[in-house]
Amino acid sequence: MRLAGHGLGCIRGGREVLAGLNFAVDGGEALAITGRNGAGKTTLLRLIAGLLEPAGGQLELTGGAPDTSVAEQAHYVGHRDALKPALSVRENLDFWYAFLGGRDASAASALEAVGLGGLAALPAAYLSAGQRRRLALARLVAAPRPIWLLDEPTAALDTAGQQRLAELMTSHLAGGGIIVAATHGPLGIEAKELRLESQPTPLAQTRTTPSPSPQGGGGRGR
Repeated sequence: MRLAGHGLGCIRGGREVLAGLNFAVDGGEALAITGRNGAGKTTLLRLIAGLLEPAGGQLELTGGAPDTSVAEQAHYVGHRDALKPALSVRENLDFWYAFLGGRDASAASALEAVGLGGLAALPAAYLSAGQRRRLALARLVAAPRPIWLLDEPTAALDTAGQQRLAELMTSHLAGGGIIVAATHGPLGIEAKELRLESQPTPLAQTRTTPSPSPQGGGGRGR
């Protein structure tokens, strides 16, 4: 399997965020997207996930399921954990399990994998930030897909949580999966790096030309 972008561009809010971007990542590899805030890391993940339309270029997946889009073969875990506070930990994961078509792993085993097995009945409103992040990541296990798109996956995780995540990512890669992660810090696994440097620019800039001074004027009104 190979996921590649050729000349990708994206426009958001009237600004060119990405332009002419090329990348490739093979099965069993992780790609860390780095760069300053606003460089387009999240935008690239959302392009791959099918949540944004590219303004140019092409996204290509070879070796994946035939007649299935990249988005249908990918998990996207963004900044927000996408949880319902009134639902229990198990009920939140059951929703994602059903929505994403989980088949190969049960929700219970997914909670154990992220260290939340003992909190299944607890309302999500009572989870700490790190526990909420673990629950969001549990759906990677509950409904396996070959491509993981992770936006700052280690955010809010303590040392133990980061270690569990590293183990999950290592196992995913060992099975031939692909990981593309936007990050400001180390992922805890070996990864190639794609650094985004470009400054988002307006599509069109308006320049103001000073009016000529009146004939005989000295540049200031008297």
